[in-house]
Amino acid sequence: MTPGEPLIRWDWLARNLPVIGQRLLEHIQLTVIAVVIGFLISFIISILIVRRSSMYGPVTWITGVMYTIPSLALFALLVPFTGLSMITAEIGLVSYTLLILIRSIVSGIRSVPEEVRDAAIGMGYSPWKLLWRVELPLATVVIISGVRVATITIIGLTTVTALIGQGGLGALILEGIQRFFSTPLIVGALLSIALAVLADAGLAMLQRWVTPWARVRE
Repeated sequence: MTPGEPLIRWDWLARNLPVIGQRLLEHIQLTVIAVVIGFLISFIISILIVRRSSMYGPVTWITGVMYTIPSLALFALLVPFTGLSMITAEIGLVSYTLLILIRSIVSGIRSVPEEVRDAAIGMGYSPWKLLWRVELPLATVVIISGVRVATITIIGLTTVTALIGQGGLGALILEGIQRFFSTPLIVGALLSIALAVLADAGLAMLQRWVTPWARVRE
């Protein structure tokens, strides 16, 4: 960026709208895949933990260690095995969702009052029917709260995948840094923030829609 140059070059913005739209879609795709796969893995592990509580400590320790590894370092460790690919990006992103989602799912199920469980068992509910008809519906608020945190986290981390050639809004930020050009940098950063805010708002609306009983209590 040269002295006197404006922060936003509107002519560049107008010429590159298709590229910006493509980067935004790439970012959304990477995020959605990571959160969905992370949720499925976390859900299965969480059900096992609920059935065998002794698993909680080791599982959260392992996922906690994975969560603390810097994203760039984790991608660097994966590249020799999976290359500069979407698989590398998704393995890294999924690993950052596990601790958040496992804790929220397990906490949500464990928060169901014992008297509610006892009443359902007294009505003849099997363990699986108890899970699907009683525990999970009552745990929905806590679970979706975890999904919200995981989604916002992954939207931020997805910007780093540009360093391994996976595009997303991070590619705009990287271009701005490499060229000392503020326009793509600012556009990429602002769209990342806007995407996180909109995703959180959308999930909050979903939470209120699927848990009408929580609105009544409020």
